[in-house]
Amino acid sequence: MSEIRRTACNRDCPDSCSLLVEVEGDRVLAIRGDPEDPFTRGFICPRTRRFPARHHAPDRFLRPQVRRDGRLEPLSWDAALDLAADRLATIRDRDGGAAVLHYRSAGSLGVLRSVSDLFFARFGPVTRKRGDICMGAGEAAQFADFGAAESGDPDDLAHAGVIVLWGKNPNVSSVHLLPGLRAARERGIPVVAIDPVRSAAARGADLHLQPRPGADYAIAMAVVRGLFARDAVDPDAAARCLDVAAFRALAEARDHRGWAAEADLDPERLEALVELIATRRPLNLQIGWGLQRRRNGGRTMRALDGLAALAGSVGVRGGGANFYCATRAGAFDSGFGAPPPPAARTLAEARLGPEILAARDPGIAAIWVTAGNPVSMLPEAETVRRAFASREFVVVVDTHPTDTTDLADLVLPTLTLLEDEDLLGAYGNHFLRASRPVLPPAGEARHELEIYAALAERLGFGDEFPASPTHWKARAAARLAGREAELERGLRSPFAARVPFEDGRFATPSGRIELLTERAAPPRAADPDYPMTLLALSTAEAQSSQWSVDPGEGPPELRIHPDRAAGRTDGARARLESRHGAMDVVLRLDPELRRDVALTRKGGMFRRGGCANALIAAEETDLGGGAVYYDEPVRLV
Repeated sequence: MSEIRRTACNRDCPDSCSLLVEVEGDRVLAIRGDPEDPFTRGFICPRTRRFPARHHAPDRFLRPQVRRDGRLEPLSWDAALDLAADRLATIRDRDGGAAVLHYRSAGSLGVLRSVSDLFFARFGPVTRKRGDICMGAGEAAQFADFGAAESGDPDDLAHAGVIVLWGKNPNVSSVHLLPGLRAARERGIPVVAIDPVRSAAARGADLHLQPRPGADYAIAMAVVRGLFARDAVDPDAAARCLDVAAFRALAEARDHRGWAAEADLDPERLEALVELIATRRPLNLQIGWGLQRRRNGGRTMRALDGLAALAGSVGVRGGGANFYCATRAGAFDSGFGAPPPPAARTLAEARLGPEILAARDPGIAAIWVTAGNPVSMLPEAETVRRAFASREFVVVVDTHPTDTTDLADLVLPTLTLLEDEDLLGAYGNHFLRASRPVLPPAGEARHELEIYAALAERLGFGDEFPASPTHWKARAAARLAGREAELERGLRSPFAARVPFEDGRFATPSGRIELLTERAAPPRAADPDYPMTLLALSTAEAQSSQWSVDPGEGPPELRIHPDRAAGRTDGARARLESRHGAMDVVLRLDPELRRDVALTRKGGMFRRGGCANALIAAEETDLGGGAVYYDEPVRLV
């Protein structure tokens, strides 16, 4: 007889859904969204709906693994922990804590994953990463403009005058925005999509602008210029914003046709966007993560923030420059009551491969990886692979084989979302949740807290790291004392305003919205030798490099316009090349693509036949230490 058990999804996704899991014995039969959760509303993405197959996959790590003669072989937990403690302590005592790199990414959004930061600070301190490959530029931009990165509730769409999906495809990345978007259109609220790719969201929009990659700044400046020309700027802008004149000068550096040419857009279609934003208020910008993953990403985001401010749409119901919800930061304490511990040294995440290889005095001898697959997911992936392969000791905490576990000396098996216990805060809405185990751990897999508790015991500070999730949850959720039970069914953060910045207060040095005063870099110049820009985008089948539908081995598909095929037919094999790497691909000809775009899937791995990030330069964005994923020129050879 099956039964239904409740938990929450901890994967790197903005929605962080409440889940109902049908379990029979030790098997998961089905996962669906909790209809009682006011955000999840009874449905979930296909990636999580298909998660039972991943949880029960035959290649899952169920025992610790050690590399001997080039192969991973099982060993006991005691032996694995003894080995880890001995090797880490030997390297630290010989070279100093900076010789150990602790790499924690966002493969799990659980707050308790931050205990690893405390552990390595106490053990070392050690080397950590800096910057954020996912949203570093956008978050830094919004802190510069508003003093915080905050968004309105998804149901606030009903109060918009016009909605602009700017580089955002919620059909893949934010599925719980879709009911609100449908309802808005039924109420007559126009929806605009700005995206170099004709995505599912773009097909459903009232207006789709398909600019050259990296030209979002030009579009924003054209709209700002148009607002001034129409006398449609918010009359309170001068009082609420700093540097209005300088921002206006940036916008008026070109005329409308000049900005349209930079974006490679029909001036009349761009004019239609200006008209909508000038006449329909408030403006609700739904900003995707891709547009700020470019070398001009930070200043582009600041241009979008400034546009929303001059349109009088910041701090009002139905408006805003909606990019990120800082829900977790306000409600949970990831430092667990202690000040953030300093690192012995930091390396730029976007340049991790080259910086590991270049590190000296001391060099990086050991790497500990949790909640991530950096060998696949970081720029210049071949360099990252070479850096990991040349270290003395690499430990990876994970559930399944990846390109990173393929280079590990020790793999420690941990829990999937169906076995985990943690606290979760979304970044696409304001709900807080608790995850509960709906199954016992498979095989010998352990909660990460148990791993750090056992290591701390071996290293002489075990009393500081209890293995109990209850202990760490109480410390992390001190601000929510007395409301813990509400987390079980989803609690809207009591610290998140219904309308961000409605009180007119901004945590900037001036106390006002601080507008951009420096021009963003233009899109890359056309290069006849590398005529396309590589876009490796999210898909409905994968959560980063975790595939819910096995893509199989072999070259990934690459979509290009038929004019770029040079006589090749649909389905033909080809070689895609940048100045930094190459990979084999299978061509798919798509007349809806721009001729300067080469589109493939995000999340490919070397072990499956193709990693798009091997073609991407290790470069940081203009602000925030983000990764420049979507500026890479490529060609077919």
